[in-house]
Amino acid sequence: MLDKKQVDNNIYELSKNFAVRIIKLFNYLKSEKKEYVMSKQILRSGTSVGANVREGRCAQSRADFINKMSIALKEANESAYWLEILHQTDYLDTPLYNSIYDDCDKIIAILTKIVKTTKNT
Repeated sequence: MLDKKQVDNNIYELSKNFAVRIIKLFNYLKSEKKEYVMSKQILRSGTSVGANVREGRCAQSRADFINKMSIALKEANESAYWLEILHQTDYLDTPLYNSIYDDCDKIIAILTKIVKTTKNT
């Protein structure tokens, strides 16, 4: 089982890598699919996950840390929504959707655990 420090380091890397994938997805949606509205939504929410996780590293208090991780969790859930919509409207094919959605789902699971664990300790 991973200790808290390993989980925290893991979420930092996962959320940063997810942001990079989201930026590449944004560029693909704009250039290849000529989609400009939903692509901006997924760009905002998908990159916000990692930004809030990163801010949580320097939280001023436990409450501030919980707040940042909760915001990151909300943004990850919003990203999952936009990925579902992009897939259901045929902007994302199934293999691409499954790959990036799995990353998002993993981030949601880790952030949920971090928030719940931190609130209960």
